[in-house]
Amino acid sequence: MISKPERDIDPAKEALFARPGFLIRRLHQIHVAMFMEEFKSTNITPVQYGLMSAVAALPGLDQTALGQEVGLDRTTTADVVKRLEERGLLERRPNPSDRRTRHVQLTAQGQARVAELHGDMTRAQERLLEPLRPAEKAILLDLLRRLVEANNQYSRTILRGI
Repeated sequence: MISKPERDIDPAKEALFARPGFLIRRLHQIHVAMFMEEFKSTNITPVQYGLMSAVAALPGLDQTALGQEVGLDRTTTADVVKRLEERGLLERRPNPSDRRTRHVQLTAQGQARVAELHGDMTRAQERLLEPLRPAEKAILLDLLRRLVEANNQYSRTILRGI
C-alpha cells in the first residue's frame, strides 16, 4: 500500500495540488533541476542527453525517425542534432538508399560521453524517486507509462512504437 506523505498544504493551494497537470509540470521542473545538478560540469541538457541515448540504443535511424522515438518535433530535433554535431558528439551521414534523409550516429567522442554520463543520469533518476519505496516506484512508473500510452495521440509529436 502506498503511504501518504506527511504534509501540510495550505488549503488555498489544495485545488492546485489536486490537478495532475500541475503536479506533472512541477515534478518535471524538479527533475530538470536535479539532472542539471548531476550534469553541472558537462554542459549537456536533458534533451541532448536523451537524444544521444536514443542514438546509442537505436543506431541507424534518420533524423526524423530519431525525433519520433524521443517525442521531439522536427525543428527541435534538427536544432539539437546540429548543436551536438557542432560539439563533435554526433554526425549526420546521407542515407545511401534515400539521399533526402540523413542517418544520425554518435561519434567516438559521443559514445564515450554517453557512457561517461550514464551514472549521472542514473543518480538524477534515483534522487527523484528516493522518497518512494521500491514497490511505489514500480507502481508510479507503470501508471506514468499507462498515461503516456493512453494519451500519446494528443501530443504535438506522437511517440512511435507505443
